[in-house]
Amino acid sequence: TTLFNQLTGSNQHVGNFPGVTVDRKDGVIKEHPNTRITDLPGIYSLRPYTNEEIVTRDFLLKEKPDGIINIVDATNIERNLYLTLQLIEMRIPMVLALNMMDEVRNNGGSINVKEMSRLLGIPIIPISAIRNEGVGDLIHTAYEVAENKQYPKVYDFCTPGPVHRCIHGLYHQLEDHASRSGMNGRFAAVKVIEGDIIERLKLSENELEMMEHSIIEMERDRGLDRNAAMADMRYSFIENICEQSVVKCQVSKEYERSVQIDSVLTNRYLALPVFAGIMVFIFWMTFGPFGSFLSDALS
Repeated sequence: TTLFNQLTGSNQHVGNFPGVTVDRKDGVIKEHPNTRITDLPGIYSLRPYTNEEIVTRDFLLKEKPDGIINIVDATNIERNLYLTLQLIEMRIPMVLALNMMDEVRNNGGSINVKEMSRLLGIPIIPISAIRNEGVGDLIHTAYEVAENKQYPKVYDFCTPGPVHRCIHGLYHQLEDHASRSGMNGRFAAVKVIEGDIIERLKLSENELEMMEHSIIEMERDRGLDRNAAMADMRYSFIENICEQSVVKCQVSKEYERSVQIDSVLTNRYLALPVFAGIMVFIFWMTFGPFGSFLSDALS
């Protein structure tokens, strides 16, 4: 939302997505009056578990945006890149915004942006939205990527093996259906394995049975269920990227302080007594002499 406000200034409209009470913010990018930018809900995955995830997935499939600005928390990059890989699978022009890079530097970390960009096959711009650093470069790159239809150059994250065979086998079976539905074939194959968007592809019973047989065979050979196999494929790719391009941050003093406080407040023996003590203190502050003094003063 901080970045959205930087991009649009006051040129924004707030409402809800049709049928759900999930915020939708639309605006015009400053200095680009012929654009419309939509702030989609913050999510970590495109799996349809929550309204936010469903809204984001459906928006990308139905609205067919010219480009995506994928905002990633650079201080927790392994977790955030999971969604990035799912978006890359959709084959929509995209620029990756590495947000909070100032915190990464302050905590002794670094990211080789050029190398990560090469490994992911998309432009990457380091920014600090709250300090308005790099936002101008991001706007320029996003506009260029969308206008010139610069699709991700990397879209296959699996190594040879059961998962690779299953995805590519389904891809060839689904290619025509996916094309008619306006989506990328590999994205459709992965989503079918995950049990999603099947109704959109209008598959016959015979086709579904053949695909289910391939998925069950993959599960048996891989030793993981279908969802775990897809997650393992993505996280393995992410680990490889981070090994080659990320120097992890040192633990910040704020985090160390938080852990020390949690060791007391969430201790299995101390937590309830501490909680009771805090409640007694609040009760005393409210109804004791100090509370009476404040009440009288306010009156």
